[in-house]
Amino acid sequence: MSERYAKSEALLRRARRSIPLGAQTFSKSSTHLPEGAAPFFLESGRGARVRDADGNEYIDLVNGLAAVLLGYADPDVDAAVRSQLERGVTFSLSHRLETEVAEQLVEMIPCAEQVRFGKNGSDATAAAVRLARAATGRDHVAVCGYHGWQDWYIGSTSRDLGVPDATRALTHPFDYGCLESLESLLARHPGGFAAVILEPFSAELPPPGYLEGVREAADRHGCLLVFDETVTGLRVAPGGAQELFDVTPDLATFGKGLANGHPLSAVVGPARWMRWMERIFYSTTFGGETLSLAAASAVLQKIRREPVVATLESRGRKLAAGVQELLDSHGLGDCLSLSGHPAWIFLNFSDTSGATAWELRTFFFQELFARGVLSLGTHNVSYALADAEVEAVLSAYRELLPALSAALRSGTLRESLRCEPLEPLFRVR
Repeated sequence: MSERYAKSEALLRRARRSIPLGAQTFSKSSTHLPEGAAPFFLESGRGARVRDADGNEYIDLVNGLAAVLLGYADPDVDAAVRSQLERGVTFSLSHRLETEVAEQLVEMIPCAEQVRFGKNGSDATAAAVRLARAATGRDHVAVCGYHGWQDWYIGSTSRDLGVPDATRALTHPFDYGCLESLESLLARHPGGFAAVILEPFSAELPPPGYLEGVREAADRHGCLLVFDETVTGLRVAPGGAQELFDVTPDLATFGKGLANGHPLSAVVGPARWMRWMERIFYSTTFGGETLSLAAASAVLQKIRREPVVATLESRGRKLAAGVQELLDSHGLGDCLSLSGHPAWIFLNFSDTSGATAWELRTFFFQELFARGVLSLGTHNVSYALADAEVEAVLSAYRELLPALSAALRSGTLRESLRCEPLEPLFRVR
């Protein structure tokens, strides 16, 4: 047992007695965190910093798996939620906040004329796919990226236990950035695809003309184009990646930072497609829950009022430039690289002589956590991340990367681990 994480590990042992894996999310469990060299429980957060069960403080670059866009305990969001809490949470009829937040999203998102709410990204993507199937009268779906836990998508991954073969047969992955991959897939089932759904980008930015080509292919094959903007929405532009790259989908799904950590997602699109919501069955008791809607309204107002998106990009760009300079100076480019957008930076680990990618990842987490920085292999920048905190993260890298380089040169990286190395669960992106 680690002295630094003693209380966290005790809580984990306790949690495992009543919760499978000891966590509600794979990404917060020992499948992603090196047991014995990582915290497993956080107690509080403010701004860009969090504190774990043992009292250790971290600069958080996970930010609730990118759900905390503005920072923890954002005063505007918290004030809106407290105000609404005094009036009620879930009502017997609809609440005006449903309309007000929908109107704000319609003003902000290029493809949006109408909106329906859910509680998480899986709600929204499943609803978009069901709508597309109803509107087109077709069954097959082409997917690229991560779209949630429900059968229609997860059956296309290696984590498909419990998904019927008939469901799995209807979902088809294609390779990001390669139009030929999508074209050949659509051609194999002519007239069979209801939707092409993809994350507009994740670890890899779209090659020139790629999203435009996906748009054209979807039109030519008569299927709906769905952008899963669960992460990119609000983070890279107020209207999401569709605004940033000027490619408008038929439908889009939003979530994560929409309510700064409060559970809310949305399906948006033009009225001619969204009217199908009146015919399919998509109905949730908590779709109109007002605390999350109040939080979302505060987030959207703040994005309009303040340079949120510009700040995310500038802070992320400064952080990425600093890390890249350190990687270059220590000759680590063959095993650790950066990619993605400045507001959503990916750290990519590769096998190298002396260590596997998973051993590298475990060492990286072990040493980064010990230096007071929380990351799960990405830099999910929040608006609260200040220049001083960017410099503190870079200071941690200045200590970590030379240690990593030395361990690789001496062939002692595996022996330097204070825990068993992580193992792959399944590749999300």
